[in-house]
Amino acid sequence: MVEYRRRVLDGTLDELQPHLRAMSIHGPKGVGKTATAMRRTASVIDLSLAAQREIVTADPSILTRLPGPVLVDEWQRLPEVWDHVRRAVDAGSPPGHFIIAGSSAPRGAVVHSGAGRIVPMRMRPLSLAERAIETPTVSLAALLAGDRVVGGTTKLRLTDYVEEIVASGFPAIRALPPRVRRAELDAYLDNVVQREFPEQGYPVRRPAVLRAWLAAYAAATSTTTAYSKILDAASARLANKPAKETTLAYRDALTSLWLLDAIPPWIPSHNHLDRLGQAAKHHLADPALAARLLGLDGAALLRAEQGSTDLSGGTILGALFEHLAALSIHTYAEAAEARVGHLRTRNGDHEVDLIVQHADGRVLGVEVKLADRVEDADTKHLHWLRDRIGKEVIDGVVVYAGEHAYRRRDDIAVVPLALLGP
Repeated sequence: MVEYRRRVLDGTLDELQPHLRAMSIHGPKGVGKTATAMRRTASVIDLSLAAQREIVTADPSILTRLPGPVLVDEWQRLPEVWDHVRRAVDAGSPPGHFIIAGSSAPRGAVVHSGAGRIVPMRMRPLSLAERAIETPTVSLAALLAGDRVVGGTTKLRLTDYVEEIVASGFPAIRALPPRVRRAELDAYLDNVVQREFPEQGYPVRRPAVLRAWLAAYAAATSTTTAYSKILDAASARLANKPAKETTLAYRDALTSLWLLDAIPPWIPSHNHLDRLGQAAKHHLADPALAARLLGLDGAALLRAEQGSTDLSGGTILGALFEHLAALSIHTYAEAAEARVGHLRTRNGDHEVDLIVQHADGRVLGVEVKLADRVEDADTKHLHWLRDRIGKEVIDGVVVYAGEHAYRRRDDIAVVPLALLGP
């Protein structure tokens, strides 16, 4: 058994779950949804078990008769249970009674919206702060609140970050020996192709084509590469190129399984900026999955190898480091009721890796640099953003792989990734 480690989401659940009649925890398999939910439930209905599906189908009222809170796990195995919960909420179920965990409903299932009744919560693989490899000294929530003080020192170096990239944020995988981890990650990807896709209503007739598309998508990590280029890269070694409709189905299925975690383009609420790119930045659920799809272990990344496909426009290690940072910042931002996007002008002359938007519309600009020092060139886009939208910028931050957290003379905060926390 893997010892439970408190998640950032637990703080949100502590505050909200007792007052919500129903909530859902969604995310890819293996991130810890069930473990987190079971720590705060009195009854569990596991719909991965045929016998329990049969019971709920025959008598949905069991959902309200069981002592609460009730965890309905793997709900997508019986999609109509979503509507049973929705109707129970409408009928006056008590606060804190339902927690639903699982993925999206299979293609073709008719599920009514849970808006206003079932509140969704996203769980991602472990952020860096949740991995307990360092004690964060800089809070993202504090930066969003305007706190100007940054400080702290870490002993983590490039090799440590590479280890965190390939170890993964899946709790049951990361503690395993390296070869076992690689086997588990391969099995995870095989399960997606051979089992998860068919269960979602997307039969895979040519598994090799899907694996090639996944590898090409992984090669485009932290870029806005067009899907047409990803398809071209995926089919370069294939005798028969897959149809565009096929690859769009791949994307839809992976999205429903929460295995894509693309960063949307940031669109300002006020029209200070024009000619902004509209493409999302590509990320899988975990950078370790991308590394496995490209055939790269820690040693290969440190040798600056690019893997079987190269779409990054830079080093794949830099792209995966940015992915690790984005995974962590997504988790911290959601705990602070903030949203994450990215900014890129259409001609590519200005871009900011991550834009964290406060609930009041103001933003925190974040650049991610795989380096142990920060130069003036690394802050130019943050200064450009500040020049363009002024007081709507709360702060500018460079997240890097160095030793110290500090504030530069130009007022840009510099924070090692390991020292940034919720």
